[in-house]
Amino acid sequence: MTNSKLIHLVVLVAIATCSVAAQQSKKPLVNDDVIAMVHKKVPESVIVSAIQAGPGKFNTSPSEIIRLTSAGVTENELNAMIAAPDKSPSGAAAPKTGASESTASSASADTIPASKSRMPKLYVMQHGGAQELLLEKTQLAETKTKPSSIKSLAGDSAVTQAMQAGVSTATYSAATHMNSGVGGSAMQEAGSVFSGVMGRRKPMVTYVWGVPSPASTNVLQTVSPSFSLDFSRAVGVNADDYEPAIVKLTPAQNTCRIVGATEGKEDIRSSPAADWQMYSHFLEERVSTRPEKLGTGKYKVSPASELQPGEYAVVLRPTSKEKKFSGGDVARAQGDGLMFDAVWTFQIADSAE
Repeated sequence: MTNSKLIHLVVLVAIATCSVAAQQSKKPLVNDDVIAMVHKKVPESVIVSAIQAGPGKFNTSPSEIIRLTSAGVTENELNAMIAAPDKSPSGAAAPKTGASESTASSASADTIPASKSRMPKLYVMQHGGAQELLLEKTQLAETKTKPSSIKSLAGDSAVTQAMQAGVSTATYSAATHMNSGVGGSAMQEAGSVFSGVMGRRKPMVTYVWGVPSPASTNVLQTVSPSFSLDFSRAVGVNADDYEPAIVKLTPAQNTCRIVGATEGKEDIRSSPAADWQMYSHFLEERVSTRPEKLGTGKYKVSPASELQPGEYAVVLRPTSKEKKFSGGDVARAQGDGLMFDAVWTFQIADSAE
């Protein structure tokens, strides 16, 4: 080998060694790195991509989420941080014992696929494996119609128009829960004055939980589906306060599907106080189920009898009907509100067996 070729080989080895060393020394992103990017006005899409690319080591405790939100971190950025796995910067892949969280897995139907996500995860067990169903969030609509039956609410134009227009809880939250600026202060002060005058004369309205679109894209070919659910790492809640349930959804004027409804004060969803016993008289079509608790926040659940063709959903419900919620948390789908608003829809096909 000539001297020039030997030198060239040494240079290539040195470059490769430096590259590996750089990858190994790459520090994981932390909360303050995200805040720094936000303050430097880095585009949201770039920040989300950086979080997803990893490595990352994020603190998503309730106090940190509050600090991040105050620093201007957006909902999409927060969701990316919460969903980000704790990737090792060494580049060494851990041995895989189960399937990917986002695709159909070959995991045993007797286990729940391991998940580091702080968002609740649900899997339908079929064909000897587990396939994740994506988490959806219900929308909240108001109507003066009494919650006497789901059928009557499904025919209420006020409900279907709100769902069709996409007036989501997040949109409502943005309009009524500004935390800074003159506008937010003025709204809060005006609300305080109004509360003082009308505190004892708040009218009651019906709040309706619904899922946009007339049908689920998750079509099952079995009348006896089985699900595995993991909400053990959910942020800001006591997982033992909840258990899974299956409810029948009612299609409403080809625009949405009604999950359930209850009554509350007209301004309850702008209240931060946890004083709303909204589930004590909640109207919904519960399906008889066989829940099996595997651990804190981990369940297997299946219907007690064969399901008829139609629209259904797996939901999380408080173990005690006396549990109190903050209307503001329900409107923003955070904490206990997120647990109650979470829904995984599915459709039993006409040809299901």
